[in-house]
Amino acid sequence: MHISVLTLKMSLPGCGSLKEKRQRVGGLHERFGRNPAIAVCESADHDKLDASEWTFVVMAISPQKVESLCSEIEDKIQRTVEGRILDVTRERL
Repeated sequence: MHISVLTLKMSLPGCGSLKEKRQRVGGLHERFGRNPAIAVCESADHDKLDASEWTFVVMAISPQKVESLCSEIEDKIQRTVEGRILDVTRERL
């Protein structure tokens, strides 16, 4: 089993309330949490209106599949979240 931890730090410009922040990023847990190979949580910046950090633990049988899933997560977030990814960290365990 191969495991990677993917952490994304995002900027949410113009976000004026925690409710708006949840509308922008709240669907991440539902979207990715359905996949049994991915565990997801908001890992920092809980009370900041204009920032959010999310961590994904990705598991698969091959390292190529883990990398593919991590890339898919990044791509989907870039396309669907109204914000900017500031930093991406991938750590293999």
